[in-house]
Amino acid sequence: MVSRLLYRDGLMLIIDKPAGLSVHKGPPGRGGGPSLEDHFDVLRFGLPRMPSLAHRLDKETSGCLVLGRHRKALANLGDLFRYNKVGKTYWAVVEGGPAADEGRIDLPLGKRDDNRGWWMKHDPNGLPSSTIWKVMGRTEGLTWLALEPITGRTHQLRVHCAETGFPILGDDIYGKAPRRGGPGLHLHAREIVVPLYKNKPPIKVTAPVPPHMRERLTACGWKGEESLVSRASEARPGTPVS
Repeated sequence: MVSRLLYRDGLMLIIDKPAGLSVHKGPPGRGGGPSLEDHFDVLRFGLPRMPSLAHRLDKETSGCLVLGRHRKALANLGDLFRYNKVGKTYWAVVEGGPAADEGRIDLPLGKRDDNRGWWMKHDPNGLPSSTIWKVMGRTEGLTWLALEPITGRTHQLRVHCAETGFPILGDDIYGKAPRRGGPGLHLHAREIVVPLYKNKPPIKVTAPVPPHMRERLTACGWKGEESLVSRASEARPGTPVS
């Protein structure tokens, strides 16, 4: 887990979450399996408490995940996420794709089923939900999108893409992927921008593309990570490491 560290200072850590690993432990007695939280002890870096999650990513989503290093930091980060002050950019490969090159999705979301609290649907009476999208590249049958969630609803990007006619590749809940043996969810938290310090520029961190997305992104025109000079230089823009 230390090798997946993208950013570190006295208040927060940002790690590159792998796809396929839940961020938190399941309820006791339900056999939730391994989780990211199982590895937090090695991320204390001298502090008495382990870091805690400042937000969530789906089990199958990879990329930038923010942790607070102590209670006060976690409270500050929680407010930033709650009031949508954290900039988030996701990369997705979708099936088909929009005709235009950019746009915005405004579809309110609500629970699909009370027995499956994490599954969502478009609900005219649900919570307002907005996503900005931009086409980054295309190939036959697939489109590479940059997605910026203005709101932070559960499964927002997955539902918005599916409801708009271009489901995310590998989505076995809202898309066309089989429950087993599919290509893996092609959704990656590529960049996060956190305005943590009042008198300093926001902290901007980029996560490298995961292996399972590289083939389709390359087909859509992605040129690799040549612009990502190194994790350290981009993840630590003048902010002290402690």
